[in-house]
Amino acid sequence: MVESMNKPGLLLVLHDVAPPTWADYQMFVKAVDALGGVPITWLVVPNFHKHNDLDAHPQFRHQLSARVARGDELALHGYFHCDDGPMPRNPRDWFMRRVYTHEGEFYRLSAEAALARLRSGIEMFHRHGWPLKGFVAPAWLMSQGTRQALRQLPLSYTSDSQHLYRLPDFTAIEAPGLVWSARSAWRRGVSKLVSDRREQRWQQAPVIRLGLHPVDMRHECSRRYWLQTLERLLDNGRVPMTKAQWLALQNDRPGRAA
Repeated sequence: MVESMNKPGLLLVLHDVAPPTWADYQMFVKAVDALGGVPITWLVVPNFHKHNDLDAHPQFRHQLSARVARGDELALHGYFHCDDGPMPRNPRDWFMRRVYTHEGEFYRLSAEAALARLRSGIEMFHRHGWPLKGFVAPAWLMSQGTRQALRQLPLSYTSDSQHLYRLPDFTAIEAPGLVWSARSAWRRGVSKLVSDRREQRWQQAPVIRLGLHPVDMRHECSRRYWLQTLERLLDNGRVPMTKAQWLALQNDRPGRAA
């Protein structure tokens, strides 16, 4: 453990984990497992788009339980992972909820609504015997009400695209992340350029997160990029950990208030 504290970390995070996205990830996860000793943080959606309640998918739950048994982490990733609230009234909200993403579930929720969904997600984890430390909002978008709700719950962390936040006080710890927008060829091309530059800039960063999405797995260039990047960062001496494991190592290090 002391040796891990003295080496830069590497966090492999799979977003939008649900029964319909498992097929996207299967071959990539098999390739990661073949590398040996690389734990994965799986961001699990309890009822993806309101049509994939995990309680109705015992085989998929069994697969997730097997991942926990081998040392992976499961984190709560929204509840429905869809934004079906009223149509946005101002331009900024319209852009964030209809252009930037259609899945910003927790972007405009009140504290009461956020608390209800978060508690439902926590209860689902408990029903299936899955340890739970963290919550990640879809698209990393959180309303003030969501932040208020998180302060009331027995969770250890949440995150945005470049930080982890200790709960309940939202102390920020820098944790830069690589992420792609892979929905079209031009987006994949831009993502590759931006990610290469960021990786160079972050060579001395204490940790780098790799944030993968199911759509990344549907294109050869993005699948290849993520596996090669993972292998390269491991070869450079980074220690692979789950988000919860890495954050636990930072408990004695100062952060900054968010």
